[in-house]
Amino acid sequence: MKQMITIRDMIHILIVALGALLIAVGFNRFLIPHQLLSGGVSGISMIAGYYAKWNIGLLYFLFNLPILIWGWIVIGRYFVLLSILSVLLTSWFMQIVPTDHFNQDPLLGAVFGGVLIGLGTGLTLRVGGSSGGFDIVGYILTMNRNFPLGTALFLLNSSVVFALGYMFNWDLALRSMLSIFITGKIIDTIHIRQLKVTAFIITQYREQITERLHQMPRGVTLVKTEGAFTRKPQDMLMTVTTRYELADLRKIIREVDPKAWVNIVETVEVIGEFRRLR
Repeated sequence: MKQMITIRDMIHILIVALGALLIAVGFNRFLIPHQLLSGGVSGISMIAGYYAKWNIGLLYFLFNLPILIWGWIVIGRYFVLLSILSVLLTSWFMQIVPTDHFNQDPLLGAVFGGVLIGLGTGLTLRVGGSSGGFDIVGYILTMNRNFPLGTALFLLNSSVVFALGYMFNWDLALRSMLSIFITGKIIDTIHIRQLKVTAFIITQYREQITERLHQMPRGVTLVKTEGAFTRKPQDMLMTVTTRYELADLRKIIREVDPKAWVNIVETVEVIGEFRRLR
């Protein structure tokens, strides 16, 4: 078990490193050369760097420190450890990746920068970390609410960019808003833990499947049914889970009862107690 956990953690670290590299490339190759902004803490770091000629990567790390401490207290150590790693690696990669113009059109810079930053952030969130900044604030806000994380980040980041646009340059702010919007959409595509499904499982192995589902852990409701053709009584299990856990659900059913009949439908909303995983 320890070896499996170690391997899993190593895979998570590699994914976080890849995400940090994508974010750094999005910053240095697409946003910074065109004086564009990312949202939240990274956007504030860029503004300070543009006007004071300071190192944006270093500012990105320093501005993230108080938020990382808050996340350590509120969310949990594993999440924040991965977030600290992401922030450190992003700051380091920003010292390595060149900041000269990769393309000449600032609109294309906003689009492709937003895609890369969204991919990097989404991958990091997928393995249980974050890229720091408002990602942690947005994560805290959506922990107990049915609200897409990418949308929360878009709203938080947009407030910063609008304020900066009001004070400095609206063209810069509008292009940056496009980049932030694309980033949020990419994050929602990759980070799907807030999306829920309901599974209806007809099986002859209700006890075994119920026990495995409780280990996920998910609640299960037993419904007594009868086959319309065979007239035989059957057991149907109903459970609500996230799309992120759907692969685990399929694996349980394949291992316990490959002949089970399963119907999986999207769930719009759950009212009542529902355990949301970090």
